[in-house]
Amino acid sequence: MTSKTVWTYRGDVDIAANDPVGFDVEAADGSIGKIDQNSTEVNRQYLVVDTGFWIFGKKRLIPAGVVTRVDSADRKVYVSMTKDQIKNAPDYDAAMTSDDEAYYDKYGTYYGSYWS
Repeated sequence: MTSKTVWTYRGDVDIAANDPVGFDVEAADGSIGKIDQNSTEVNRQYLVVDTGFWIFGKKRLIPAGVVTRVDSADRKVYVSMTKDQIKNAPDYDAAMTSDDEAYYDKYGTYYGSYWS
């Protein structure tokens, strides 16, 4: 598996029908926050999740490949990782540009190990 694979939604995940900004995010072991931003870049799709007080207001970039399903009725997005796995992910830096491959490579490497 290449790290680029983690940047694409799984075939059975239909997020295009909704704008998920504001949806709650559910990890394998509970709620982790709300979606603050949704990237629609080709071959680099991700969500930015505001974790609120849970990890002291940190935001986390979560690649599309770890999203397992979207529940539009309940406004929830489910991911295949635990809260600790997300907590230990690299910090999101809004100042970085989409042209910085090294910035995204660290996410691909980290999250790629959890992609299935």
